[in-house]
Amino acid sequence: MSLKSAISDSSFEAFLGDLEPMLHSRGLKRICGVDEAGRGPLAGPVVAAAVVLSPEIEIEGLADSKKLSPARRDEVFRRIIDLGLPCAVGIIDHKTIDTINILQASLRAMRKAVMDLDPKPDVVLVDGNILIPNLAQPQYAVVGGDRRCRAISAASVIAKVTRDRIMNRYQELYPRFSFATHKGYPTAEHLEELRRHGPCDIHRLTFRPVAELVNQYALF
Repeated sequence: MSLKSAISDSSFEAFLGDLEPMLHSRGLKRICGVDEAGRGPLAGPVVAAAVVLSPEIEIEGLADSKKLSPARRDEVFRRIIDLGLPCAVGIIDHKTIDTINILQASLRAMRKAVMDLDPKPDVVLVDGNILIPNLAQPQYAVVGGDRRCRAISAASVIAKVTRDRIMNRYQELYPRFSFATHKGYPTAEHLEELRRHGPCDIHRLTFRPVAELVNQYALF
């Protein structure tokens, strides 16, 4: 269920601040946060991460990955790894995204990340408003969870840093595209590269700017 659907608007924000300690106090010790990175880009995979983070564990600088600088994200990423927290990622490639659509690919990546955790979590908190299909654990969708729940914030950092590193590697393989800079997102720079060079092997052919360009080529 979506948490907000069960709680009045007036008490929702206060409730979210106590969500993880409340779940922990009820005996749900292994609280898993899940988030993804890469729904919006025109190229590359979507990456999800699942991280089990108990309320008593402190991680300096932990926040929504979008609010952290790349250097700070790397520091928090390393801290999560050094703590030995249960952590897993799910990666779904561009071809599968084109086949099943980005929403289904994101959910598949999230499920894979959760299923690969060892030990398994007691409860799953998912960033957004859609639950992960076919999970045995109780789960809750938390809109804005990457800034409201510490476990989801940790997952957002792991997912973002992992995907960024993948895209950095892709720039080495496809040097005509500045993947290390724009990470495949539809920036002005990336759109100009697409117009100049056409799609490369990792572009998502069903995404509009790429699809329109492919259709133009098909006319000649």
